[in-house]
Amino acid sequence: MDAPLIEMKNIEKHFGPVIALGGVSIDVHAGEVHCLLGDNGAGKSTFIKTMSGVHKPSAGTILFEGKEMNFSSPRDAMEAGIATVYQDLAMIPLMSVTRNFWMGNEPIRKFGPIRMMDFAHANAVTMEEMKKMGINLREPGQAVGTLSGGERQTVAIARAVYFGAKLLILDEPTSALGVRQTANVLANVDKVRKQGIGVVFITHNVRHAMAVGDRFTVLNRGKTLGTASRGNITPEELQDMMAGGQEMAALEGSLGGTV
Repeated sequence: MDAPLIEMKNIEKHFGPVIALGGVSIDVHAGEVHCLLGDNGAGKSTFIKTMSGVHKPSAGTILFEGKEMNFSSPRDAMEAGIATVYQDLAMIPLMSVTRNFWMGNEPIRKFGPIRMMDFAHANAVTMEEMKKMGINLREPGQAVGTLSGGERQTVAIARAVYFGAKLLILDEPTSALGVRQTANVLANVDKVRKQGIGVVFITHNVRHAMAVGDRFTVLNRGKTLGTASRGNITPEELQDMMAGGQEMAALEGSLGGTV
């Protein structure tokens, strides 16, 4: 197998006396969907913020494309090729799809000393990139607020891919979506994988993870419980690991039956 795109080795993160991450290790290969699972408070958010440059780790090593990285900010991570799509999507609902797609990367046309956004180019690219992801917009000037949750996720994913993401981190992308929208987002994750981009898919939904994942790592209280490959673990086993397996077994025993 090729060398990992990113390796997170024994990552620790302390907030004063609170240990949010107690030595977490994970690696992701290009063209792989690596699902990071865990219940609320497991440390998923802290871990991905460390991976994406929001937090500096208290200890541990980050290797990206074989080189040790010390990200000082999310911009450092983005310049390296790591894009993160958070649950809130960082979009402005009243602005157009084009404006949101190009935010911070606007193509410019110059008319003498005057600089203006090249809307013709921006609109054409936006429509084309969304079409590749299976979304046919009425027009590029359509407000993002008129799109469904799944379509907004698709805008964010398409934007990250277009601007050169090598590693795409998706933070609970299906948590607030209906069945059809979830299916569309999962299909787009598969499209991204087939382009050779590594994907870190954060979720607490085992069914969604099993639909797209190549490997699965479970976090519990800031520690890694284990990593398994597709075909080597069942949804029930994953769910049990997320629940803290031994604790569940002990609870079942004390109640004299199945929880």
